[in-house]
Amino acid sequence: MSSLSSRSIYRRRSRGSVVAGFDPILTAAVAALLIIGTLLVYAATRDWYAANNLDPEYYLKRHVLNILIGVLLAWGTTIIDYRLLRAYTPIVWGLGVLGLIIVLIPGLGAEVNGAKAWIALPGGFQIQPAELVKISIIVGMSMILSERSHDSDVPTTQDVLQALVVAGLPVLLILFQPDMGTVFIISASVVTIIAISGAPSRWVVALLLIAVLGAFGATKAGVINSYQVKRLQSFVNPTADTQGSGYQLRQARITVGSGGLLGTGLFNGPQTNGRFVPEQQTDFIFTVAGEELGFLGSAGIVLLYLIILMRAFAIARRASDPYGRLVATGVTAWFAFQIFENIGMTLGLMPMTGVPLPFLSYGGSSMFATLIGFGLLQNVHARHR
Repeated sequence: MSSLSSRSIYRRRSRGSVVAGFDPILTAAVAALLIIGTLLVYAATRDWYAANNLDPEYYLKRHVLNILIGVLLAWGTTIIDYRLLRAYTPIVWGLGVLGLIIVLIPGLGAEVNGAKAWIALPGGFQIQPAELVKISIIVGMSMILSERSHDSDVPTTQDVLQALVVAGLPVLLILFQPDMGTVFIISASVVTIIAISGAPSRWVVALLLIAVLGAFGATKAGVINSYQVKRLQSFVNPTADTQGSGYQLRQARITVGSGGLLGTGLFNGPQTNGRFVPEQQTDFIFTVAGEELGFLGSAGIVLLYLIILMRAFAIARRASDPYGRLVATGVTAWFAFQIFENIGMTLGLMPMTGVPLPFLSYGGSSMFATLIGFGLLQNVHARHR
């Protein structure tokens, strides 16, 4: 047998062993959410598009395409041993920062809902670099905090500072867009990674204080747009401006509450079909579940998220090396805080920040990023022995 044939057989066996090492429960939960999300996106857009003589399957087709591309990206993430991905981390991080710079250049970046966060692509598609930067920050910080060029068993001050630079530059660029929701999610992951890395607890306390002072300073300096300030005010007092800044929150709560225990039935939600909730197929997709699937259906979705987070936490705990543990921890924190923020803002428990619901919301960049995160978790799980 030739050496080429031997290498080909080895590659097939290696890939087969990786697939066999996937977490089936995690895979099933993510697949279930992707299917449910597809139905909810279709339900949120079908009737309104049909009533306006537009293609009622417009969002459905694009959402399915996003899922297929995301699945391919997730598969590609699992092929290479995650420990070898460290060699590509500087390139991934550099491309992410470059994308964040491009969106701020007049004529190259596209503005959507007051944020210059998008790069327009042919065919009417757009990509949001900030979503993909979440991945590069997690792998970059994990690489720095897991490698030891000294005798200490815990990260030194220099290690932590280098890791914060890796996260800080992209966060600063995202603040200029501005996209406070993404900054919040990234910040939560950053603090969690540093805490799990074994760094002294004073770093965590200091970062939390900096976050609070930074948010206050950004508001006073005008970095946060006036509409974002009004959103925070509507969270504190939801009845202050129900026809303005508080309109979306009020309609979201009405829509979720109208579903009752069992819901109105898929495609039969009056609030959803009437498009009373803006951005319902993206950031407020959970309102469709609340109205049309009811409390039980929404609880089922939350249960699937809890399963994903429990399996992700178990993967992080069983990782065979510090790098894998930190990567899995970063992805878990990212998913947990984004899920909590999205569902929380839908129910009025958190301020409106415009973050999509992982695996459910319409949006290519978010879908690509979350499925790559899913691929990283499976990569760590498959090679933890």
